[in-house]
Amino acid sequence: MRPRGLDEVVGQQHLLGPGTPIRQLVDRDVPMSLVLWGPPGTGKTTLATVVSHATRRRFVEISAVSDGVKRVRAEIDLARRELGMTGRQTVLFVDEVHRFNKAQQDALLPAVENRWVSFIGATTENPFFSVISPLLSRSLLLTLEPLGEDDLREVVRRALADERGLGGTITMDTAAEDHLIRLAGGDARRTLTYLEAAALVVDEGAAIDVDVLEKAVDRAAVRYDREGDQHYDVISAFIKSIRGSDVDAALHYLARMIEAGEDPRFIARRLIVHASEDIGMADPTALQTATAAAQAVEYVGLPEARINLAQAVIHLSLAPKSNAVVVAVNAAITDVKKGAAGPVPGHLREAHYKGAAQLGHGKGYKYAHDHPGGVVRQQYAPDAVHGRRYYKPTRHGAEARFTEVLARIRSVLRGTGDGKD
Repeated sequence: MRPRGLDEVVGQQHLLGPGTPIRQLVDRDVPMSLVLWGPPGTGKTTLATVVSHATRRRFVEISAVSDGVKRVRAEIDLARRELGMTGRQTVLFVDEVHRFNKAQQDALLPAVENRWVSFIGATTENPFFSVISPLLSRSLLLTLEPLGEDDLREVVRRALADERGLGGTITMDTAAEDHLIRLAGGDARRTLTYLEAAALVVDEGAAIDVDVLEKAVDRAAVRYDREGDQHYDVISAFIKSIRGSDVDAALHYLARMIEAGEDPRFIARRLIVHASEDIGMADPTALQTATAAAQAVEYVGLPEARINLAQAVIHLSLAPKSNAVVVAVNAAITDVKKGAAGPVPGHLREAHYKGAAQLGHGKGYKYAHDHPGGVVRQQYAPDAVHGRRYYKPTRHGAEARFTEVLARIRSVLRGTGDGKD
């Protein structure tokens, strides 16, 4: 079912439109080097193959898993002779190029720099970390995205109908198709593998249903509607389990969402919000962990990113809890919405432009660094909210320390001298 031309490629339309590098490579038949970066099953090998067929170039595929420098140099020498004798160009496709070490990648440089080959490297790893800079700087980096649900449905329906696939001998009901797409996780190759497995266990002329698909791939169908009650109920239970410090329940709901095909970026975003909303200053590192997990999702993708998400879930579940941050900002916003704002105190206004002094801007301002401890008695808030205490730290975790620090600071700022909040 591999596409025979660019028009048959499903997904990646941001790379296949008019004027894009791949179209230039095909339509103008010019030598060009590309690095294709994306999750498994998104079409990296397919694009390389299609390019070679569309341009009638010689296509050579090397796997960095099984081939070494000797094979690379032999293919480059052959491509160079072919180019010199017949003018026919060679597409040298290196799959899993990140698995080549520095010396092996260095062997590609002369061929790329002199354009003896059109180099196409495919990688599932971040090329800025896994591909040497000289090779990356001589290549165009193209990022492939996981296939969307509509793209995967097109892949399934083509495979069911096309003579190169099942040729209309088997059908699939809607529920099974939905389950298959959830299991695929944006991977077209996995989609076709699971479909083929199901076709082997169903009678010819029959329909593949959820029961057949479950037996074929040994994966239970998780009842989950990404736009319905299950989506909202599960994510609600997930966050409440973390808030309640039940790490086991939280991991269950994480697994449930992953298995049901929930967007991992959505899960990561909720963790980032939770880290400040329910933990905050009780463990300031919780936000760092949640943000790092979100970045890992973007860099790595599923299935590996499940580990990063699980680490964040465990950290947030076991962290001390405090909602003081969200209470503080909501209280401040409430005052502002009520009109409790007022003018900025004159001594805090910008005083570095001509005429500011005549307006009294900056007069009486006390530079904090000139005073012991870097804190000095001075009014910072507008009169309308002067004396309001929005942030009320708890005694939980690291926030207990901020309780004491804040009490001392407020006693200096407001001249109470008693250190009481």
